[in-house]
Amino acid sequence: MVFPALDRPALLRARLAVYGFFLLAGLTFGTWTARIPAVKARLALSDGELSLGLLGIAAGAITGMQVVGRLIDRFGSRRVAIPTAVVQGVVLVLPAYVPNLPALAAALFVFGLTHGSLDVAMNANAVVVERAYGRTLMGSFHAVYSIGGFLGAALGGLFAHASVDAGPTFLSAGLLIVVLAAVSSRWAMRDTAEASEGPAAAAQPAVGLPRGVLFLGVLAFCCLVGEGAAGDWSSVYLVESLGSAPATGAVAYAAFAVMMTTGRFAGDRLAALLGPVRLVRCCGILAAAGLTLAVLGGTQVTGVLGFGLFGAGLSCTIPQVFSAAGHRDPAQAGRALARVASLGYAGLLAGPVLIGGASELSTLRHALLIPVILALFVAVTASALRSPRAAHMSGAAAPALGDTPS
Repeated sequence: MVFPALDRPALLRARLAVYGFFLLAGLTFGTWTARIPAVKARLALSDGELSLGLLGIAAGAITGMQVVGRLIDRFGSRRVAIPTAVVQGVVLVLPAYVPNLPALAAALFVFGLTHGSLDVAMNANAVVVERAYGRTLMGSFHAVYSIGGFLGAALGGLFAHASVDAGPTFLSAGLLIVVLAAVSSRWAMRDTAEASEGPAAAAQPAVGLPRGVLFLGVLAFCCLVGEGAAGDWSSVYLVESLGSAPATGAVAYAAFAVMMTTGRFAGDRLAALLGPVRLVRCCGILAAAGLTLAVLGGTQVTGVLGFGLFGAGLSCTIPQVFSAAGHRDPAQAGRALARVASLGYAGLLAGPVLIGGASELSTLRHALLIPVILALFVAVTASALRSPRAAHMSGAAAPALGDTPS
């Protein structure tokens, strides 16, 4: 794929557009998460009923990821990301006004469908921008998603503190999301699928996914099992296994989240210095060592420190896996990212359940060794990120986003 020469301001605008997509996606999910208790209370749902409703998000996200890949490859990532970003701000409002549990499940299915589709589309557009820059940028994009999540949670928390219903909260956040989508749409970079002739592109026969994409999805699954486990079980582990106060237990996940965000901002420079394979290998070892410290250290200090190191270790892996998948074959970036994202999301959902089930059979301390094993597996198999071709990009002047340090 050969890109036209772009001046620095145009490249910067394209990069800011992707930041905007990632920011609004994180803002959406953070705002929703913060107001789940308000939605639950308004509909008078039990914990079990709420869990059934929340399955709508998972079902919708996985469905969206299965469909959107081919749309991206046919019409271009920009043409898919822009409308899904706008719709994301609209569908956020729906759960605040539904009358009952079935309607909530349907609204959350639409929410998840849009969010999953946007997730793949914005990552595909991030790959387009990376290719134009000739270096990895995915870590900082994913870090901005985390920042959006923090901002959304803070916004939702402020409305909750002021005793404002979920409806006005989602309306305010939705308006902000639509504005961000509009700004990002002006600067988003076109890719070759958009520039090429639609009917001609549509007439091309379907081909299999690029070699190695499925295994990249397995690596995403392994990493997000750990991320899901940390989200649901880190505080529980400190409180129930180490005897910490609830406030101290919350610090464990805060340490995990802060170190993950910080690591993602540093990840692009580390990838340029070490290369993606070596970076992911080091991160897998760090993640395994950190969670081992948390599990075997036996104190509140080692617990918090260990989960912080675990977050730092996981921070760079998913961005590098997504980047590798998107660059395997530019013509199939959408389908490749959709497959990897689907498997990764399955890991995020499976992680808490897997740890909970294992803890029933043994103890929570032993169950948390599962993500340790998976992190070591990622470290051992990190060479899967190496492209089977000599370079990720075509074009004589295009540097490879590759397997060796820049």
